[in-house]
Amino acid sequence: MMTRKFSGISGIRAACAMLALMLFPVLGAAQQKLTLGIPGIPPVFGGTVALVAEKQGFFKKHGVDVTVRAFETGAAASRAVASGEVAVSLSPTPLIVTQVSNTDVKLVGIWGMEHPDWLIGSTDGSATCESLKGAPIGVDSVGGARSIALRVMLAGCKMKIDEVQQVALSSNVGAAMVAGQLKFGVLHVDDIPVIEAETKKPLKTVVTQKESRPLDHYLLLVAHQEHLAKNRDAYVRIVAGLIEAERFMRNPANAAKVAQDAAPTGRSGAIATQALKGYIEMEFWPKDKDGLGRANIEAVGKTQKAVGNIKEDKAVASYERLADTSIWRDAVALTKK
Repeated sequence: MMTRKFSGISGIRAACAMLALMLFPVLGAAQQKLTLGIPGIPPVFGGTVALVAEKQGFFKKHGVDVTVRAFETGAAASRAVASGEVAVSLSPTPLIVTQVSNTDVKLVGIWGMEHPDWLIGSTDGSATCESLKGAPIGVDSVGGARSIALRVMLAGCKMKIDEVQQVALSSNVGAAMVAGQLKFGVLHVDDIPVIEAETKKPLKTVVTQKESRPLDHYLLLVAHQEHLAKNRDAYVRIVAGLIEAERFMRNPANAAKVAQDAAPTGRSGAIATQALKGYIEMEFWPKDKDGLGRANIEAVGKTQKAVGNIKEDKAVASYERLADTSIWRDAVALTKK
C-alpha cells in the first residue's frame, strides 16, 4: 500500500517536472524587463493598446515583463529606442520614415497603426481653411507628430507650414483651447468630446488628415535593428501581447475594463468608452494583421519627400528597410499555441 502511494506521488512529481520543463522557455523569457514607450504626457489614446496589454497581463502571458512608459512626444520615445534606453516605442510613421531616410537611424517597424485620426479643430464655429493663415495653432512640438500632421493638412487647405504659427504644447493642445488660449489646434478624434464638454459648444472641424491624404500611416512600433537581431524572441513576444490586447479591446464585453486601463490618457470612463467604439470601427489598431501595409508606408515616404522633410540629396528609405513583417508572423503563431 505504501509502495503504491509513493509510486503515485512520484508520478505526480514527474508530471510536474515535465510541465515545468515545457514552460521553462516562457518563464525564462519573463525575467526580461523591457520598456515600451508611448507618445504624450498624458498619453494619447493610441497608446491604450499597450496599456491594456500591460494591465491585463498579455505581455506576461507571452513571457515578457513589459513596462509601458509615457514620453512627452513620439519623437522623444523613438530617440530612447535609438539610444537603447527602451526596447520599443510607438512613434509617428512620418517621423521614422524621415529619420531613416535622412540619417539611416537604426530603427525598424515591427507592428503599426495605419489610420491617423488627426484633424485641425477650432473653437470658432465659423472657422475655415482661410482662417488658419497667420493663426497660432497648437501642436505637440515643432517637428513632432502633430506638427507633421499639420503640414499635411495645411496642404489640403493649399497652405504651407510657414504661413501659420506653431505653438508647442505636448499633448495639452485641447486644454489650451478649452482655456481660451488658442482657437486652433491639431487634435485627435477623442479630444473632441472632451473640449465640447468643457466649452459647452460644438467644436468646428476645419480639415482632417483623412480628407487631405486618404492613404496614410499613423504610428510604427519601432525597435533598434541591432537589439532586435540579438533578442528577437522577446520582440516577438511583445507583439504577441499587443495582438492579444487588440482582440480583448475589440470585444464589447470588455469596454469597461479597457476604459479603466485607459485612465492614464486622462479620459473619463464614459468618454473612453465612446472613443473606443469609434476607434474600433475605424480599425485604429490593426485587426488580425501587422498594420504594416506597404502602400500606406510608401505613401508616407512620398509625401515626406514632396513636402521637403526628406532632404533633396536623400532617397526615401525602402519598405524593406522600414518594416520587418516576420515579427508579426511569428507573434500571431505564438498566440495560437
